[in-house]
Amino acid sequence: MGEHTGLTNCEARELCKKPDSATNGYIMQQTMYRIKDPRKSLPFYTEVLDPKDIPTDKRESIEWTFSRKATLELTHNWGTETDPDPKYHNGNSEPRGFGHIGITVPDVEKACERFERLNVEFVKKPNDGKMKGIAFIKDPDGYWIEILNPVNIANLVPNQ
Repeated sequence: MGEHTGLTNCEARELCKKPDSATNGYIMQQTMYRIKDPRKSLPFYTEVLDPKDIPTDKRESIEWTFSRKATLELTHNWGTETDPDPKYHNGNSEPRGFGHIGITVPDVEKACERFERLNVEFVKKPNDGKMKGIAFIKDPDGYWIEILNPVNIANLVPNQ
């Protein structure tokens, strides 16, 4: 893996850039896990972790779900930065595993225009595919990031 090239705290702080004002209103919204058996996972997350205050109205619960703030931990294994053949798997091809994180934005189209200017790689643009109004981009390691607006997501779900 090459010689140790770990970051100092000072260098890490310098690498963290001041957010662009175009990102006002963006929130880190979700980390997605693929589950094997919803009959086991749903009771675990509802009984063991006890989420509270989930609206019962379908549309309200969808908007609520896609409006929560979340945390993303970026874990670095020392030495990987010089590895010419890293062994990361983004989970979106076989064998499937981790899927993506999601970021809510006030305007998906405007966010995607900005990503294009920044030469960000797209997996899916807002008007591609069956699910309109959402996009997927890739981070430098190939992990997928969903770009969404809670109201748009609620509008995609039939009101039954």
